[in-house]
Amino acid sequence: MSQVNQIELQNLRHLIGAHDTAYQKMQVYSQQATDPQVKAYFENAMKDAQNTKQQLLSFLS
Repeated sequence: MSQVNQIELQNLRHLIGAHDTAYQKMQVYSQQATDPQVKAYFENAMKDAQNTKQQLLSFLS
């Protein structure tokens, strides 16, 4: 894989941070949810955010 330039690196860092923030928020929302369907929705969103973050991190290796 070719190296990323500075702008791409900044964009990756921004996207990784955004997905990490989304993961943390979905985790809190999931813990606070009382409805099982709502809780499951936030848990799925949390997993999606974590998976996307990991995929973005793979571009840095």
